[in-house]
Amino acid sequence: MTVLDAFAVLAFLRDEPAASAVQELLRAPTVLSAVNATEVVDQLVRVYGRDPNDVHADVALLEHTGMTVSPVTAALGLAAGHLRARHYHRQAMAVSLADCTAAATALALALPLATADPALATLVRREGGVVSGLPDSQCRFPQE
Repeated sequence: MTVLDAFAVLAFLRDEPAASAVQELLRAPTVLSAVNATEVVDQLVRVYGRDPNDVHADVALLEHTGMTVSPVTAALGLAAGHLRARHYHRQAMAVSLADCTAAATALALALPLATADPALATLVRREGGVVSGLPDSQCRFPQE
């Protein structure tokens, strides 16, 4: 089981370089936090102009095939805030609150986090978590 960040789901749904790696991960149960699901919807609708109903159908299909959209509890939200407060730096580690929610989800569940984001990967590793590195749009992987 693996926690996906929004990038992973976006890459899969947009057939980007990480799509095949994410497809492999989706063959087993996966988790996407509700905050990261929000980010997926926002990006696909606002940035890429997709129809909101089609996006909801895509997410529902992923849920049907084994991806769980997990709620963000108060404890998880607080943990995400603490992660951002500890690690955020505008230039050296520009992690968003959504990134920190993905990290907090992975750390709380003791599961690997699938991401292509170097800053997010560094944060998870510094917190003792495991990263399943994905290629970004230029086929670069986050550093070990």
